[in-house]
Amino acid sequence: MLLSWIKTMSGFHEILFPPDIALGARGGPERRTDVVVLGSGRESRNARWAHSRRKWQAGYGVKSFADLANVLAFFEERRGRLHGFRWRDRLDCASAAPGNTVRATDQDIGAGDGARNAFQLVKTYGGAFSPYRREISKPVAGSVRIAVDGVEVAPGAGFAVDATTGVVTLAVAPPAGAGVTAGFLFDTPVRFDADFLEIDHARFGAGEIPEIPVVEIIP
Repeated sequence: MLLSWIKTMSGFHEILFPPDIALGARGGPERRTDVVVLGSGRESRNARWAHSRRKWQAGYGVKSFADLANVLAFFEERRGRLHGFRWRDRLDCASAAPGNTVRATDQDIGAGDGARNAFQLVKTYGGAFSPYRREISKPVAGSVRIAVDGVEVAPGAGFAVDATTGVVTLAVAPPAGAGVTAGFLFDTPVRFDADFLEIDHARFGAGEIPEIPVVEIIP
């Protein structure tokens, strides 16, 4: 049997995984830490990853054969693990805390120096001991609000946002020392974590959950 190989460059599709299915998914952030227990019982701990990586099992959100068909079509168009896509994490998809309105002062994204006018969107977690700053590369178009020294900047004429990278470009470079803040909604860039979509048609109606693993793509 002759095998035909198709050379296709991996890429990212700016499309959102079906949100009604994502709402029922299970998962969250993962980190890698080496823990060595010494003879004395004390521990030596070392972080192998600088950033957390989120993983989900989307099968829990599949409630009908229509859902299965939607996932199948989505999986095939992404060519399995080849192309990335957007994922809406219900717990963590905004600059503000859950239930709060997004404001232009939610997140500190940098400070002016009189020349720089491009800033990467970031979200900071914690604050008392060792805050973690996460780069936000997939903001929701039209959701970004920006302020300079606490004064909100008008979108369009005042700033532009690249919704595929999360880079904000201000029309005028902020003066030296001026704080630049942002508020936004965002998606997480992910891909399928399997090239095989296993579905048990016979048992799905009896509660069988299909395996649909999804993993974050770190920018």
